[in-house]
Amino acid sequence: MTSVRIWGPGVGAVVVLVATGAWARGSSAVDAGLWASVRPAIEERLVARSQGDGVGDSEPGLRARWFCTAKALDLREEGERRVRAGVDTMCVEYGVRDGALQECAGSHYPQVMRLERDGEGYRVVSQEEPPDGAGYAEWEEAHFSVFAESRLDGAVSSAGLESAARVHFGLGADSAVGDC
Repeated sequence: MTSVRIWGPGVGAVVVLVATGAWARGSSAVDAGLWASVRPAIEERLVARSQGDGVGDSEPGLRARWFCTAKALDLREEGERRVRAGVDTMCVEYGVRDGALQECAGSHYPQVMRLERDGEGYRVVSQEEPPDGAGYAEWEEAHFSVFAESRLDGAVSSAGLESAARVHFGLGADSAVGDC
C-alpha cells in the first residue's frame, strides 16, 4: 500500500506532462501542404507592400530590390476557400554598388494575413500588422496563440534573403555585404 501512495502521484504527474507536451506540440503544428500553397502569395504581397519604403529607392544606380520571407506560426483553413495565416515576416532591401551587395533597409515583425483561393493558388485579401510602440505586445497576444507567440521571440536570419539577392544581382556567394 505504501508503494501506491509513493508511486501513484509520480505516475500521475508524468501522464499529465506527456499529455500536455503532446497537446502543445499538436497546437503548434502547421500543415506543410497548406503552407506550401499559401506562402508564395504571402511573400509576393510582402514584396509588393515594401516597394517605395527603402533607402535604395532614392538611388536608381543601386538597382535596389526587396526580398521577403515568412515563417508560418498559426495557419488554419476558414471554410473551403479561405485561410488565416499568422506569420513572422522579414523583408530586406538590397542593392549593388561596385560589385558588392548593399543592405539598404529592412523590417521584421509578425502579421496576420487572410487569403482566399484564387483558381489554382491563393491571393491575400487582408493584412494586419502590429502598431509601432505602445500596443505592440497586446496586439501579438490578441492575434496569436501562446505557442505561436513564443516562437516570435527567436532571431530570424537574413542569410536566405542575402543568398537570393546575390543570385538576383549575379554576385558570387562570398561577395561582401555593406550598408547603403
